[in-house]
Amino acid sequence: MKAFTRETSTVAVIPGVNCDTDQIIPGRFLKADRAQGYGQFLFHDIRRTDAHELDPAFPLNRPGAERSTVLLVEDNFGCGSSREGAVYALVDHGIRALIGPSFGDIFFNNALKNGLVPVRLAADQCQSLAEHLNRFPDAEVTVDLAASELILPGNLGRHPIIIDAFARECILQGLDEIEMTFTYMDKIKAFESDRMASHAWLAR
Repeated sequence: MKAFTRETSTVAVIPGVNCDTDQIIPGRFLKADRAQGYGQFLFHDIRRTDAHELDPAFPLNRPGAERSTVLLVEDNFGCGSSREGAVYALVDHGIRALIGPSFGDIFFNNALKNGLVPVRLAADQCQSLAEHLNRFPDAEVTVDLAASELILPGNLGRHPIIIDAFARECILQGLDEIEMTFTYMDKIKAFESDRMASHAWLAR
């Protein structure tokens, strides 16, 4: 997992309420070797026309979109199946954070486990941000995980980032749950040593 502390970026606005995991990455690509990167499959079908060509109107196909590491999404993003590949596709594409009113529960947790920061923001504030970005497409947002704060452009203000404290610490350090556990190894060994000393019968 790549550590995340603070990210400032332009924003790509992805349309669609209830954008499910099959839209994020179609299931037929999940057999691919992830070593080659799932980013190439991100939004594979919905970013293409009926003729299977890239649709120039789709936000990630527009000039300069490759600079955006933050996406603004609509309600219930990442619903549907529990496939972790949806998060892999976003991460492999270079997306570091998502801003939206709500996310599928399993997707939200999968995101945290892979260093992708999902920021919940009230629907009316998301709408205000979308309108601002429509007028000023080069505007930037800052996702400051260290300060647990989302900084929006213009006069849209600052908003708290609320995620599980343990998950936040893992992402800040770039460690998964097992790797984070290893950082407490000295304390674990000390506890085991003290417990064995006070409960010698456990060793019998």
